[in-house]
Amino acid sequence: MGVFASTDDPSSSGHEQVVFCQDKQSGLKAIIGIYSTALGPALGGTRFYPYASEADALADVLDLSRGMAYKNALANLDLGGGKAVIWGDPEQLKSEALLRAYGRFVESLNGRYYTACDVGTYVADMDVIARETRYVTGRSVEHGGAGDSSILTAWGVFQGMRAAAEHVWGSPTLAGRRVGVAGLGKVGKYLTAHLLDDGAEVVATDVNPRAQEWVRATHPQVTLVDDTAALVASDIDVYAPCALGGALNDDTVPVLRAKVVSGAANNQLAHPGIEKVLADRGILYTPDYVVNAGGVIQVADEIEGFNFERAKLRATRIFDTTRQILRLADDEGVPPAVAADRLAERRMAEVGRLRAIHLR
Repeated sequence: MGVFASTDDPSSSGHEQVVFCQDKQSGLKAIIGIYSTALGPALGGTRFYPYASEADALADVLDLSRGMAYKNALANLDLGGGKAVIWGDPEQLKSEALLRAYGRFVESLNGRYYTACDVGTYVADMDVIARETRYVTGRSVEHGGAGDSSILTAWGVFQGMRAAAEHVWGSPTLAGRRVGVAGLGKVGKYLTAHLLDDGAEVVATDVNPRAQEWVRATHPQVTLVDDTAALVASDIDVYAPCALGGALNDDTVPVLRAKVVSGAANNQLAHPGIEKVLADRGILYTPDYVVNAGGVIQVADEIEGFNFERAKLRATRIFDTTRQILRLADDEGVPPAVAADRLAERRMAEVGRLRAIHLR
């Protein structure tokens, strides 16, 4: 089957376990990161991406899995945080053999980690992986799953954005606001539709020509700009990063003209301290792992037997969670990202400790 190695030394990253997986015949090289199982089995998607190096893949999985622990805690799920990455170009490497080999590694963790879709993986891929493991969510409707988790991810981001609009402008609507959407992929396209339905003006960008063609055909009222740099510097009220992480960095934040940042991308803060720079500039940031939790709420619902209306109701509550965090941030005089971290850590500590009570 290849190489299977794991480390249980949390001293460097705080993770419970990091697993390196390799199957040479199929070309599989993957890393599974389990940050915390304090609240339950770790849940997080599998990202299939052509990283420049194994070090980059490892750094991403460590960041993403930690973010999932906080996201699941604030989404009020009884699930811990984990994530996986498959290192390589999915257009060239993805195959049934590779996905099934990966599924074997997931199964070997005996339920400590549940996987789902992420960048580069889709519902159909989860169905293949599930042929080797029970611990898969985000499956197709035909196999009893929820289908595309991007639907409720976008819905949750929209709810978080509404809460931010209420906090800044006094009303929970984006009507009359100019929103910049960076990335028109799985989530960005649904978010764009919600914004237009709410009466917002949308400016967008995407590196993929097919995504550009889609928005021109589907929503011709959307204004397209050349790239993210042009979008960030444009006259927008809200900036919604919906592509890869690190969108808020030392280059973008100083020129950002928006009053609110609320988007679907994971790990938007490029490094610690950026949240304070945003706050000092008077820019309200809704923590990404709070507002983009709709997708994990959707796939988590599969574990108990999927019901879309129940999952959507839970995702709608992201509005209330975001509102609570923004108020706490004001009360404690800290950036929203710090307030969100405190709430998540409190729940992981208070509820997680109950596992020490042993039942016969």
